[in-house]
Amino acid sequence: MRYVPRLMQAPEAASGRYGPYGGRYVAETLMPALDELTHAYRETQSDSAFQAELDSLLRHYVGRETPTYFASRLTAELGTRVWLKREDLCHTGAHKVNNTIGQVLLAKRMGKTRIIAETGAGQHGVATATACALMGLPCEVFMGAEDVRRQAPNVRRMELLGAQVHSVTSGSATLKDAMNEALRDWVTNVRTTHYCVGSVAGPHPYPMIVRDFQAVIGREARAQMLDQAGKLPDAVVACVGGGSNAMGIFAGFLDDESVRLVGVEAAGEGIETGKHAAPLCAGGVGVLHGAKSYVLQTPD
Repeated sequence: MRYVPRLMQAPEAASGRYGPYGGRYVAETLMPALDELTHAYRETQSDSAFQAELDSLLRHYVGRETPTYFASRLTAELGTRVWLKREDLCHTGAHKVNNTIGQVLLAKRMGKTRIIAETGAGQHGVATATACALMGLPCEVFMGAEDVRRQAPNVRRMELLGAQVHSVTSGSATLKDAMNEALRDWVTNVRTTHYCVGSVAGPHPYPMIVRDFQAVIGREARAQMLDQAGKLPDAVVACVGGGSNAMGIFAGFLDDESVRLVGVEAAGEGIETGKHAAPLCAGGVGVLHGAKSYVLQTPD
């Protein structure tokens, strides 16, 4: 199994657009940094030393490959055969580390001396802090004050790993506000700092980079299903929040027309109530964090 990312041949490769979505809607001061990041990432595709180091880290540090497990009791309960892709068995306990190891290694290759990140529940922050501790780079994590309160154990983990956690009190004091603050910091310190985005969000090339680093999930799952079940699954189901988990596993099946790809969003108190977190199901098109996407927004 090849673990290092492959630049997927897709229409967005040059433009950073996915149909009408994606793009770059950021301050002019960030455009050179985004161009630099795009160029540096493309160079890694032919850098054998970078690919060998990343491959080694994913195998021996992250713990790839992760198993795809046949859930026999869940299968009996639901009446359909269910397999679970066990990304919880990665080092740090989630898939986030696939991306942070890759991005921090890329940042070192670019000569960056400081890493910043945003986090919601804290898992991306922990994964970024872990990668920075491994590679000897200072790490600062922006986290909404409400999330800091709710996710104190992950805050402590980040601090134990040497990261500085900034509590963001603006707006709703949650993930979107943390990402806004991280972008403001990056504008100010762009020459020395790499912003490690954890979601398939943000301006190009971030959605492409995150997708490619997470696509190892789908490549493994596809091969494992063929090995264990003797065929491809009828459907691949993934939760959708920031999208990195879903995009990672979906990427392995995009060319398989027989496989349904199902994303599941949080419905909260019900789609009809407006109290939910389901922008793809019930949101509208807008610009958020430097890219055009579906978002939840008020008429104002």
